[in-house]
This record gives sequence, C-alpha cells and structure tokens, in this order.
Amino acid sequence: MSLSFSLQQSRDSHLFLLLLIFKPLPILADSGLAPQATVSVSAAANVSSSRPSVANIGAIFTFNSTIGRVAKIAMEQAVKDVNANTSILHGTKLVLQMQDSNCSGFMGMVQSLRFMETDVAAIIGPQSSVVAHIISHVANELRVPLVSFAATDPTLTSLQFPFFVRTTQSDLYQMTAVAEIIDYYGWKEVIAIYLDDDYGRNGVSVLDDQLAARRCKISYKAAIKSGSVDRGEITNLLVQVALMQSRIIVLHTNPDSGFMVFNVAHYLGMTTNGYVWIATDWLSSVLDSTSLPSETMDILQGVLVLRQHTPDSDRKKSFISTWNKLTGGSLGLHSYGLYAYDSVFLLAHALDAFFSQGGIVSCTNYTSLRDDKPGGLNLDAMSIFDNGTLLLKNIEQSDFLGLTGHVKFAPDRCLVRPAYDVINVVGTGIHRVGYWSNYSGLSIVPPETLYAKPANKSSANQHLHSVIWPGDTLSKPRGWVFPNNGRQLRIGVPVRVGFREFVSRVQGTDMFKGFSIDVFTAAVNLLPYAVPYHFVPFGNGRENPSYTELVNLITTGYFDSAVGDIAIITNRTKIVDFTQPYAASGLVVVAPFKKINSGGWSFLRPFTPFMWTVTACFFFFIGIVVWVLEHRINDEFRGPPKQQFITILWFSLSTLFFSHRENTMSTLGRLVVLIWLFVVLIINSSYTASLTSILTVQQLSSPISGIDSLKNSNERIGFQVGSFAEHYLVEDIGISENRLVRLGSPDAYAKALQLGSKNGGVGAIVDERPYIEIFLSTQCTFKIVGQEFTRSGWGFAFPRDSPLAVDLSTAILQLSETGDLQRIHDKWMTRSSCSLDNAEIDSDRLQLKSFWGLFLLCGMACFIALVIHFVQIMVRMWHAPPPEAASNGSSISGRFQRFLSLIDEKEESPRSERRKRNGDEGSAADHQLDGRHTKKIQFDLTPNSNR
Repeated sequence: MSLSFSLQQSRDSHLFLLLLIFKPLPILADSGLAPQATVSVSAAANVSSSRPSVANIGAIFTFNSTIGRVAKIAMEQAVKDVNANTSILHGTKLVLQMQDSNCSGFMGMVQSLRFMETDVAAIIGPQSSVVAHIISHVANELRVPLVSFAATDPTLTSLQFPFFVRTTQSDLYQMTAVAEIIDYYGWKEVIAIYLDDDYGRNGVSVLDDQLAARRCKISYKAAIKSGSVDRGEITNLLVQVALMQSRIIVLHTNPDSGFMVFNVAHYLGMTTNGYVWIATDWLSSVLDSTSLPSETMDILQGVLVLRQHTPDSDRKKSFISTWNKLTGGSLGLHSYGLYAYDSVFLLAHALDAFFSQGGIVSCTNYTSLRDDKPGGLNLDAMSIFDNGTLLLKNIEQSDFLGLTGHVKFAPDRCLVRPAYDVINVVGTGIHRVGYWSNYSGLSIVPPETLYAKPANKSSANQHLHSVIWPGDTLSKPRGWVFPNNGRQLRIGVPVRVGFREFVSRVQGTDMFKGFSIDVFTAAVNLLPYAVPYHFVPFGNGRENPSYTELVNLITTGYFDSAVGDIAIITNRTKIVDFTQPYAASGLVVVAPFKKINSGGWSFLRPFTPFMWTVTACFFFFIGIVVWVLEHRINDEFRGPPKQQFITILWFSLSTLFFSHRENTMSTLGRLVVLIWLFVVLIINSSYTASLTSILTVQQLSSPISGIDSLKNSNERIGFQVGSFAEHYLVEDIGISENRLVRLGSPDAYAKALQLGSKNGGVGAIVDERPYIEIFLSTQCTFKIVGQEFTRSGWGFAFPRDSPLAVDLSTAILQLSETGDLQRIHDKWMTRSSCSLDNAEIDSDRLQLKSFWGLFLLCGMACFIALVIHFVQIMVRMWHAPPPEAASNGSSISGRFQRFLSLIDEKEESPRSERRKRNGDEGSAADHQLDGRHTKKIQFDLTPNSNR
C-alpha cells in the first residue's frame, strides 16, 4: 500500500513540477501550438470512420549531436518514403514535427510539453535516457506513446513506463556482450568509467550483475559528472585508476567525455602495452559518422568497441546509396540513424492499423490536477489522447522488415534478436573481430546465419578473431598488475613449533625457510613479472596456529595471501582460491606394532577360525552327498554302517590331496566331485601362498587395523594442533571430542604412543601423510595402519578470483614438469633407513569372504544333484508295484519305509543290465571275450625269460 502511494505521489509531483514550469513560458502561445480544450483532426469532429488527411507525429532529440545529426536526416527521408508509398497509410499524409532538446533535460521536458498540447499521435524520442525518465511519467498520464531510438537505459522498462517503447537495443544486452567478452579472455576484474547520470549509472549496474554471474567483478567504479568536462577532474580520476590492480577499463560515457578520457589516458601512458580499453557504442557512432583526425585515431589504437548489429540487405545498401547522395559523403550513417529511420516506419504501420480499426486522434482535457482557484495553473493546456492505448497496442504488435532487420517486439517490449558487432580500432580504420548475439554468444559468423541452427552458447563454441591490443601487440594482455601504490603483498606464514622441515622462521628475523617456502619462492621466480611481497608471521610461537583462522584472515583483507603447509579442504575452498597442489596429502592412522614370530601353530594362521570350520563342514558334507549319489549303484559305497561312515570320511578327506581311490559311477556324483576338486585346488593354492608368506616374511601386528577399528574402539586419538584433523574426526567421522588429545611435535607423538591409551597417552595418531613420513623417518617402532582415508593436497591460498593464484598454479606445474619440485622435496624430506620398510599393516589372514563364491557354487551343485537323485527314486517308487506287506496297510510309515528301502537297495549297474538284455548268447560271447582278455593279461604277466 505504501509503495503504490509513493509511486503515485512521485508521478503527480513530476506532473506538478512540469506544469509549474510550463505555465509562464510565453513561447508556447507564440508557437502556433496554443492549448485547446479538445483537439482532433478535421475528420474527427463528426466522428467519421474515414481516414484523416494528415497524421501528425513529433520528435525530440538534440539536433547538433553525433546521434542527432544523422537521425534528423534519416527521419526526414523516412517521412518522404512513407508518403511516397501509398500502400502504407493509404492516402493519409504523415507530418513530422521536430523539437531540439539541445542536450538539456530541461529543454527536452519543455519540448515534450509542447507536443502534449497538440494533436500529435506519438513522439519519436527522446534521445537522452535522462529526459526519457522525466517525460515518460507525463506520457503515461496523457497516454501518448514515446518511441525512442536512442534511450538505452535498461531501467526504462514497460512495467514502470507502459507508454515508453524502445526501438533500439537496451544496454542490458550491450553490457551482457561486454561481460561475455571479459569472460572469454579470462579476465576477472575490470574498472568501469561512466557518466554519472541515469544512462551511465544504470548501464554500469547491469554490467556489474552480468560480471558477477560469470564470477567476475568491477573492482573500481569511476564516475564522471554529466555536463561540461573538466580536464583536471579527468586527470585526477585516471591517476586513481592507474593505481588499481586491474588493467581492463570499460568506458561508458558520451562522446565529449569519452574523448577527453582517451586524451588524458594517452598523456598518462595508459594506452600502451598491458592495458585493455572496451568502449560502448557511443564510440562506434562517432567512428561510423565522422572522419577523425589521425592524432585521435593514434590514441584509439587497440580499443575494442561495440556497435549495434544491423544485418546486410539490399534495402539497406540502397538506403546507404541514397544517404551518400543526401549528405555528399560529408556525414556517415551509424546504427542509430537506421533505428531512427525504422522508428518512422514503425509509427506509420501502427497508425495505418490504428485507422483501419476506426481509431481517431482525439484528446480530452486532463482534469486530475485541476485547480479552480484564481491564479492557479493553466491545466487546460494538458489533454489526454483518448485512443492512445489502442495505438500503443498496434505499435507493440508491429512486425516488418526494416533497415535494421526484423522489427518485432518480445514480450518484455525489447527488440527481438539483439546483436552487436565487436570491432577493433586498427590503423586509420576499424576491423570487425566478431559478433555477439543473445542467441549464440560470441561468434565469427553473422548472427543471422546462426538463427537457423540450435542455440549453442557453450564455452567451446565462443570465438573471436585475433585482436591488436594497445601497444600494437597480438598477445592477450594479462589484464592486471600489482597496484602501483608502493604497497607490498602481505603474505601470512604460520609459525610452526613442530615439523619445521615444512615451514620455520629464521631466528630473530621475519624470514622463513622450509619446503613450502622454497616451493613458493621458486614458483614466484618463474612468473614473467615481479611480485612485491613480504612474509608476515602468524602464530604465537608456542604452539601451531589454527590454519583455518589463517585462511579466514584472507577474506577479511588482513592478509593478501597465505603460504605454508595449508591443506586444501572443502570448507576452505568455499571462501578462498588455492593454487595447484604442490604436495599430495591425506589423513592416515599411525599406531604401535609388535613383531610376530612363527610358532608351532603357525600352520593354522592362514585361515580364520570361521574359515577352518566352514571348510571342515564342507569336506564332510561333500562326502555325504557323494555317498547318497553312489550308494545304490556303487559297491564301494555299500556295506555295514560302520564301513560306510569310514568310507565317507576317507573319500572326503582324500580329495584334499587328490588321492581318493573310490570311483564314482553316477553322472551326478562325478559332477559334484569335479566341482569340489576345483574348490579344493583353489583353497590349497591360497593356503600354501599365505603360509609361505607367514613363515618367510616378517609379520607385524597392531590392535588397530585402520580408521574403522579405531572409531569402534575406546582408544584415545592424538592429532596435531592447528590441523583440520580435529574437525574431520569430530564432524565427519563422529568421534567424541573427549577421546582426542592435542599434540604439537614429533617428540610428543612418540611419547604419547609409547605410553598408550591406558597410561595417559594415545592408542593411535591421525595426521596428514607428509607429517607422518617425517615422523616415521626417526621412529621405527610405529607404523601406518590401514589405508589413507582422505585425499587432498597442499596449496597456497589467495582471495577469490585472484589472478595471481592462476599464474602461480601454472608455475607450480612447470616446477613439477622440470623436476625442480621433486628436488626441493628431497632436499627437505630425505628419509632415514628405517623408513624404507615402512609397509602399511593390514590383515594377512584368509577369510571366508574370499571364498564364499566357491563354496556357494559347490553347495548349489550338491543341492541340484541330490534333488535330481531323490526325484528319480520317487519316480521309481511311484511306478514300482508295492510289496504285499505294504499293500495290506497303506500307512504313511509304510511308504516312508519303502522310500528308505529304495535308497538302500542295490541297483544293477548299467553294464550288468545290458548283459541281462543281451541273453545267453551275448553272455557266452562276453565270457569268450573275457577269456581272451584273461589270456592276454596272463601273457603280459609272464616272466620275461625268453627275452
């Protein structure tokens, strides 16, 4: 409620101010445009549906300006072309009345009021965004459409100003193009120099938003006051800019201020190698319409400029030819002139549709602020366009091909398909290096050729031609330097108490040494520029400082960077940027160990007790399965119960050595034995390998096998003071803080581990691997247990989006490729002899989980074989005639006894059955064959006396 009231109050105050200024101006009465109670065209008096003979439109812009000089000629020619084409307004003559705002917001306001008291159907303009903000309030109340071809302020939206229509591109898209160019070249910080008015401030505000969306930012904003330009103020402003870190400068001003900035920048040496200047379309308008002297072009060398893109067409070429005839070549045609021309045609088409719908240009007195007291304002001068809303609707629905391409409005009332040319000032002219469009981003082909393809704004699809930068170089500028204000980088370095091989302070100085310091120094020396810095100690010197607090001081601006053994972890990467890791790291567990000598029962150690139990059960189980499958047909598995039990045990255990003498006759039995022998082969091989290792390799034992067993135990855990290990163990692992013990040096590590958890020490220590490697190089009674359970690295910390972090990362990679990084590592962290056998302890016993697949396979084979065997017996029992005893009493017990008897019954082998079927002749033949075979055997066994 309060918001709507304030908006209404603001709108009425604008109207009150305008009318207060409007009343005492005598020029209004002498202009021929005196106030009238009701104004209409001649045909409107009788409310005739016929078209009027004349349709009046107005235009407000600055005649003597870069845009105005071209727009005036373009609109005059457009009116001639409209009136010459009878198919547009169908007999109605279009009359354009122009008023000069003279670059003044006040005069623009006055001239707009002149139009508001006449029968103009619409106003082309204003040219200035400042004036547009003012008179758009009046247009809203009086319902007169404003069609601006030059007001690019992105805050002039249809929501706040429904009667404001922009027929040019909004700076929303121009600043998006600038942001994508900056992102394309990989720059992160820019400096914005802008005009301090609605046009400049709002444009830079949009640029800031677009850069932030790409993780870039405006590091410094420099405003130039609107109006007259003072060279001294510009000089002071650019001196401040030269002291900044960024060398990417976006210039968003008008031509007068812009050229003054370039002149002073050239004088200060700011248009040389290393700088990047990006000018908005104010500069392209000047370059397209005016021939600049060579001295000015020399100043502009290497500047990137944006220009509103208008596609080439035959109609555009024809108009350029006409333009050259009109101006004699003395004045060039820029994009704003083309948009001004299309604005006239836009109103002509809209008026044609308006008249076709029966629209009448009639006005009614504005009475909302009427004052009946004597001496009040002359409110009768203001009148409302009765059918302004209908005309506005026809303007919004316009759809035609103009000199600028497809003239059509999107739902937000911006022109469809916004696009810009990206041009480079080179020599005495300009060179187009590419295009930007809201559809496809940066490209080297015209946007209109891409509209037929699917939109693709991926980074791999963004391209521009080579640019000649200031200083006449093709090498892309780095985009930043260290601030030229004499200030050195404050680099925080932790003052360590333990593990001084990585970082240590030289006694009595602010100098540091160590592995991390040498890596940083070597990387800085590889940079192609000097880095002024000095180390600032961080810590009290009595215990290791908190590295998280050190990193946080970068975000507050206390430190510009942090150098040391700083782990790259998730929480820290959220607030700062790290360089490429220069050392691998990760948390490990260190615990005491004892050596295990092989004893008389060492042969039992390869398997766990559960593994021994399962294996023994499977041996007995396989013997039972084979007995069941072979009992009915194989004499070797028959006999008294005691003999059969011994046979089961002997057969199953003998398979361990592949020495079983019993033959299997059934197919199912052979299948089970085959699979079981494969399982036995694997178990034998694994057992032999493990036992060999136990007897020949030194065995180490620790009650802690890794982080999981440590978590589940009640042992106290040591960690290094200042390390992130404390936060990780408590927050991520879930270990109670009561179990954690703060330790600060390798000696404290050794003492705590020797005491043990029960004597006030610790059962294990959790720390990063580089520290543990240093610790174990002198302590041979402790070992790493388990695996490394986090993966990270060490890096140097910088503020977010710092370009120095990127360059140092490249330098660290170069150190790694040349081997210098490894040489620095060996210099500070040479291991002693006892660390060479620093093998990690892990369980060497074979467990059931390594063989469950084999046991499952064998068990399934046994189960399937038994099922098939019992099904065969059931089928046999079903088809066989029951004995007499069973027929007399058909009880369940009788059937069960019959089933058991079939299981125990001796069944003839397949060979014996064939003999019975062949009859006596077959038997005689078999006996004869057996006789010959017997003789042959006897012959073979005869002593070799004759040989």
